Amino acid sequence: MAPSTTAEDPRGEAAHPATGPLAGVRVVEMGQLIAGPFCGQLLGDMGADVIKIEEPTTGDPLRQWGRAHPQGESLWWAVLGRNKRSLALDLRSAPGQRIARELIAGCDVLIENFRPGSLERWGLAPEELIEDNPGLVMVRVSGFGQTGPYSTRPGYGSIGEAMGGLRYIVGDPQTPPSRVGISIGDTLAATFAALGALSALHERHRSGRGQIVDASIYESVLAVMESLVPDWALGGVQRERSGSILPKLAPSNVYPTRDGVWTIIAANQDTVFRRLAEAMRHPELAEDPRFVDHHARGEHQAELDQIIAEFSSGLDAEELEELLEAHAVPVGKIFRPQEMLTDPQYQARESITAVPHPVLGEVPMQNTFPRLSRTDGAVRWPGPALGAHTDEILSELGRDDDARAGLRAQGVIR
Repeated sequence: MAPSTTAEDPRGEAAHPATGPLAGVRVVEMGQLIAGPFCGQLLGDMGADVIKIEEPTTGDPLRQWGRAHPQGESLWWAVLGRNKRSLALDLRSAPGQRIARELIAGCDVLIENFRPGSLERWGLAPEELIEDNPGLVMVRVSGFGQTGPYSTRPGYGSIGEAMGGLRYIVGDPQTPPSRVGISIGDTLAATFAALGALSALHERHRSGRGQIVDASIYESVLAVMESLVPDWALGGVQRERSGSILPKLAPSNVYPTRDGVWTIIAANQDTVFRRLAEAMRHPELAEDPRFVDHHARGEHQAELDQIIAEFSSGLDAEELEELLEAHAVPVGKIFRPQEMLTDPQYQARESITAVPHPVLGEVPMQNTFPRLSRTDGAVRWPGPALGAHTDEILSELGRDDDARAGLRAQGVIR
């Protein structure tokens, strides 16, 4: 799907009206870094008009995070700030707070991921915002939620990943707990926050009333931990770090190839393992008492992995993939960006889209997901410059040139 913006005209919603399923939904995003802003990105990808309020001097710290392009632009911001309009507004000033309240009074969803109590200090107490706008869906993303003894603690994604149970089981069993190479705790919380926002918007059709969506990082991580808790509570089994495998689930691992490309083979189901054995030209393995069923293969996991590794290392990755595909065995190379940019499946579905940027030219980035058959989402423009839409948004609120000039002179806007 091609983006509709151009490098010369990245102005946003006015220039490129949304056609996605959330077109007509107005979102005010007051978060920063990842947990709140990724929620805003998800809603914006689906067509919502996302107005991001940023501190006027430096904006969202994410603008300085990640690997900067040689021209000084944050590539991380180009992705996470996409499909948003930037309003540079000082929330610590009374005029800024009045503008924020006016803006929130006319929106459908408010996203914030500040420490609990920050909104109250800025004269933006949730109960007052809801009194101004009874239909407001207020999404609050935090490390520990809005209640409980930890609610006032600063909550980073890494802490939520640790408390939610993920960090303990990630990595090699011979090393300390590892981390996933992305901010998975933050993005999980943002995804659950977006789910909560959509659920609350749907309920509003019945009741006419908004509500607060309370998304915590540690609970969002906990939500995807499968049977981790009952495994321990009812079975006395503590899941441990297991490297590239899941214990007792075999074969499903990373295997070497002759040309040095690591490849995943997943054939743990009985019927699939039988097909793998045929592809290996050792059909007798499927009848071997060590490998005859799921339980037996789990008990002899290391032995089976060694047999498969000897087989896979005799073939180049392309040969291995073609052979196993012909036998209907799930197989796939471990991708890096260079493989993603050239892979035919990625190309056929336009999983990566090239988004025009006023400074960087075209920026390849992940497209919008999931795909919708009639009203699909789109990347309409990349992360904008700080305050790029301030005049546009304040004009929509009825502030004329003189009023905006006065606010700018006071440092309230940029």
